[in-house]
Amino acid sequence: MSGPAGAGKMAAQALALLREVARLEAPLEELRALQSVVQAVPLRELREQAAELHLGPLFSLLNENHREQITLCVSILERLLQAVEPVHVARNLRVDLQRGLTHPDDSVKILTLSQVGRIVENSDAVTEILNNPELLKQIVYCIGGENLSVAKAAIKSLSRISLTQAGLEALFESNLLDDLKTVMKTNDIVRYRVYELIVEISSVSSESLNYCTTSGLVTQLLRELTGEDVLVRATCIEMVTSLAYTYHGRQYLAQEGIIDQISNIIVGADSDPFSSFYLPGFVKFFGNLAVMDSPQQICERYPVFVEKVFEMIESQDPTMIGVAVDTVGILGSNVEGKQVLQKTGTRFERLLIRIGHQAKNASMELKIRCLDAISSLLYLPPEQQTDDLLRMTESWFSCLSRDPLELFRGISNQPFPELHCAALKVFTAIANQPWAQKLMFNSPGFVEYVMDRSVEHDKASKDAKYELVKALANSKTIAEIFGNPNYLRLRTYLSEGPYYVKPVSTTAVEGAD
Repeated sequence: MSGPAGAGKMAAQALALLREVARLEAPLEELRALQSVVQAVPLRELREQAAELHLGPLFSLLNENHREQITLCVSILERLLQAVEPVHVARNLRVDLQRGLTHPDDSVKILTLSQVGRIVENSDAVTEILNNPELLKQIVYCIGGENLSVAKAAIKSLSRISLTQAGLEALFESNLLDDLKTVMKTNDIVRYRVYELIVEISSVSSESLNYCTTSGLVTQLLRELTGEDVLVRATCIEMVTSLAYTYHGRQYLAQEGIIDQISNIIVGADSDPFSSFYLPGFVKFFGNLAVMDSPQQICERYPVFVEKVFEMIESQDPTMIGVAVDTVGILGSNVEGKQVLQKTGTRFERLLIRIGHQAKNASMELKIRCLDAISSLLYLPPEQQTDDLLRMTESWFSCLSRDPLELFRGISNQPFPELHCAALKVFTAIANQPWAQKLMFNSPGFVEYVMDRSVEHDKASKDAKYELVKALANSKTIAEIFGNPNYLRLRTYLSEGPYYVKPVSTTAVEGAD
């Protein structure tokens, strides 16, 4: 069967099988046939026949406790529902959707939630859901299920619904709020899922944050953050950090005195034997806060944060070192943060020596985090390359090791793509700074290493090398420092793209240049 006529025939065949299924008691054979036909019919054909797709019987068959029958029906419905407009699904299949959400089989719940997902994306269809409190209630109860995919899909739909005023009202100004609070009592994990939803909704606007705070759920989350349970603290700080990603979220946390409380907990951590559970998250919170707000103000107002980072980097515990390294990378990702670090003088130089040592000797995972932090610290956008800042990044680079360029080249030669890419990222970070270009040019074999395509074997590494070449080739000072012939080689590499392979026939003449 080929061509449009063949496809039209298949659509007709699908409809005939669908009628058969509706007529029979136990239509396993027909379902198997229908499954293979609907996978083969183009969606376009199915859409043209959408009015004829009577899906009720398939939904009814889900209610019988028969494993294969359920699997076949879910697979057929997944395909056929794609041909039906979301508004139609919301209006004509509401009872089936409600049943689907309480079905004992997770695959049916996931199928149903994916339809809910389509409905909430559609402004005409979503009103149908908002006017159906019973369905909304079932979606809320899906957050409490065992299955993570079911819970995540439910959270995603509820979060999408609350993007509109009508959705916020439906969730927070009705009995649904009580349902949310009931679901939270299931267990710790489910409670965190509800917090996750509340933080997602709060992040949209200050108005949606208002709805969430009025509900009492934000206050409950913040109480747990400062409560006695250290494991709960560790989880809650992640949510609070997400809230701090928005300006209105940060304002709220500051007004409520939460930022001061987090700072005080860091101060008290020294005398708490269990602080290693939550300290990493609390310190990271400040790192993120600083870079989003103003590194200088945050570090001046909360000196304990900077102190803690310096302390942690000297720790013997790789977890603590890792968090300190990540935080320094976050803090130093903009110029104001770099200047705050620079002001700490010799302490920061010691910290750099330590990061350089870890980049060489730590576990693979920590090495990569060190290299990422180093890239972040050393990068300067072209428009911010004043003489002072260039002197600063040059002196930082020299603190990392006796011969930092060789250190990173050595790391990049190890046979691990992630390490190789992380080391290339360090070179890319400094590639547009004249002092680094001079170092590279004067380092024996370095320019050849950059031009040599045979070093990289996998896509990620080829991409990382290409970024390095691009950063060098696009720099204003490169032609002067590397010399014109090398500059032209970089431009050629750039125009040939990241995955260029040299044609074999030219290799014989190679030596004749």
